[in-house]
Amino acid sequence: MKIHIDRQACIGSAACVATAGKSFSLDGEGKAVVLNPPGDDSATILEAEAGCPTRAIQVLLKEDGDLPAK
Repeated sequence: MKIHIDRQACIGSAACVATAGKSFSLDGEGKAVVLNPPGDDSATILEAEAGCPTRAIQVLLKEDGDLPAK
């Protein structure tokens, strides 16, 4: 699993932190960052992706880089 955050799209709502606080944090600019290694299970990380109000989070499930079907 790979997690990408579009920092231009991120508004710092912290919805990802509220949902998956073992995997996401806000940095000094108030933007989301991925904690390494992510500490939440895949389902929780996908829930955080779905809950992002600006869709700034993209989760890549497969090693070949394919995005999951929505």
